Amino acid sequence: MIDSILNSSAADTTLSLSHALLTLAIAIVLGAIISFTYMKTQPAYSPSFTLTMMVLPAIVAIIIMLIGSNIARAFSLAGAFSIIRFRSAPGDSKDISYVLFSMAAGLSAGVGAFGYAVLFTVILCALMYVLKLIKFGTRKDAIKTLKVTIPENLGYEEAFEEIFRKHNVEYELKKVKTTELGSLYEVVYTVKMGPQTNQKEFLDAIRTRNGNLDITLTMNPAVQEY
Repeated sequence: MIDSILNSSAADTTLSLSHALLTLAIAIVLGAIISFTYMKTQPAYSPSFTLTMMVLPAIVAIIIMLIGSNIARAFSLAGAFSIIRFRSAPGDSKDISYVLFSMAAGLSAGVGAFGYAVLFTVILCALMYVLKLIKFGTRKDAIKTLKVTIPENLGYEEAFEEIFRKHNVEYELKKVKTTELGSLYEVVYTVKMGPQTNQKEFLDAIRTRNGNLDITLTMNPAVQEY
């Protein structure tokens, strides 16, 4: 019985007004569910990105309905889309997964598999909530990028070794470059801090050693919480 419900819409491939409106309505509803899930599971989000996820399933569904089983039409649409250039700021892996999620929902609705489209959307949205609740991928120790400007008379290789050891901070030297015509060095470290590390005391010690020159401590985006 469940299989008949899931496959009943997929069997009808004839494009009619009622079928097109039903497909569009389901795609919009699925996009709204995905967009709402994204807003509830992400600490910060872009309104334009949530709007994109809202309409993306409907756009994909329309394209699939227009193509149907017509190979010539498929090649024509592929050629039309190949001349379109999309410009956007690169997003992180979570945003890319939601984009693929929205496209999959629109694709399922476009081919008429309404039952599977709803089923998979509900399952994946529930999965996103569960991963958020259990804080999947969260690290107890924070990996960050530390950029320190030091004078040329301070050796960058051993300049902060004592401070790192005192504050129990693991570190790896990533990059060194000269600034201000060689009078200053910019040293970049990857540092791993435990929950017991006092960041203010740590930065104060760095500031005292480098003579109050610029210090930047940023979170590494590759290891942030899911």
